Amino acid sequence: MLRARGGWWWRRGLRRCASLPRALRVREALQAPEPVEQVKVQGWVRSVRSQKEVLFLHINDGSSLESLQIVADPSLENRDLTFGSAVEVQGKLVKSPHKMQNMELKAETIRVVGPCNALLFPLKMKERHPLEYVRQFPHLRCRNNTLGSLLRIRSEATASIHSFFQVANEAKESAEKTHFFNVPAFLTVSGQLHLEVMAGAFTRVFTFGPTFRAENSQSRRHLAEFYMVEAELSFTESLQDIMQVMEDLFKTVTSTVLSKCPHDVELFHKHIAPGQKGRLEQMLKKRFVIISYSKAVEILKQASQAFTFKPEWGCDLQTEHEKYLVKHCGEVPVFVINYPYDLKPFYTRDNEDGPQHTVAAVDLLVPGVGELCGGSLREERLPFLESRLQRLGLADTYQWYLDLRKFGSVPHGGFGMGFERYLQYILGVDNIKDVIPFPRFSHSCLL
Repeated sequence: MLRARGGWWWRRGLRRCASLPRALRVREALQAPEPVEQVKVQGWVRSVRSQKEVLFLHINDGSSLESLQIVADPSLENRDLTFGSAVEVQGKLVKSPHKMQNMELKAETIRVVGPCNALLFPLKMKERHPLEYVRQFPHLRCRNNTLGSLLRIRSEATASIHSFFQVANEAKESAEKTHFFNVPAFLTVSGQLHLEVMAGAFTRVFTFGPTFRAENSQSRRHLAEFYMVEAELSFTESLQDIMQVMEDLFKTVTSTVLSKCPHDVELFHKHIAPGQKGRLEQMLKKRFVIISYSKAVEILKQASQAFTFKPEWGCDLQTEHEKYLVKHCGEVPVFVINYPYDLKPFYTRDNEDGPQHTVAAVDLLVPGVGELCGGSLREERLPFLESRLQRLGLADTYQWYLDLRKFGSVPHGGFGMGFERYLQYILGVDNIKDVIPFPRFSHSCLL
């Protein structure tokens, strides 16, 4: 008896579930191949237009740049149905008579889940707010179209980066005390040394996560917290191997973003950086340029342009120098290799090349941004590394690092790429603070 009753309730539950409306994301609704009798869509109102015989709404849930049009009887309108309000709409998904959209929703019920005072809401209906304006509202700016597009692009680029390294690894295996923000903080500068540890057991490793810099910079290129992609390759004795991975990563991820987020990318290329799409597509067809640091200094010294920082051999390249070099090479990304010994960290491999004394280091420079990636071969020879650490007074601190060279060390190298600078370049965004959801810089950590 109990079993029969249980079965009856179970079957009744199925019948009840079958009659419930099908929940759809806005993107799913827009791309539906055919009409659906009963659907439910939840999101935020992007526009409201009430006419005598019909009420039009456009709602968006973040899954698409395009909003879904809701067609309703004017009797469903109420005072809480305003721009910015959160709603749940149930009704029939039907083919739209308009050429600009595939589907629309004929509403039977509209429920305001969360009202919004449109007069006080800082984002206004049908207004294209400058990036500088929405930056003032880090807690609300994700409701802006531009930031919504950015977050979808970040998501796709992140997935593509993970996919790139995972596929690359599978192919390889089958073939063979700081005070900041006015409070104490202990933050990661880089995962490189940890990757070197892992490269002693795995031939290809990478990490992708938040990184911190306690630099008192307010520039358009710097953040205190940003995301960085870092990779380390074992059994490599050539900078060319490192540069090839950098170039392949850049081109693969960019091609993926362009193909999977066309409308979101177009928003940036149309309203923020006209012409950037064409430049990107051309760049993807070309090989990146390679020049030595010495050649770069020579080019800068011969330039007709006056630099704030005079280019001299042995001095680090400044942003103005990096941008000029990219322009000089035809607005194509440029690898600058073999930097002076004293400019690079202790772990960079000594080239043993005479009086000038350089190391096997590389920076990738891109148009409009300057340095995007930095990498090097690592010094795997124990005597060289011990000598340099002794001179720097770091031998005791890095004894564990020396151990890596004593127990099965191999030639290896790697690089890091700033994710926000990458997005800044491909989207043509002037300020790096506009390509991360919550920009944090010196003495500014609002959220």
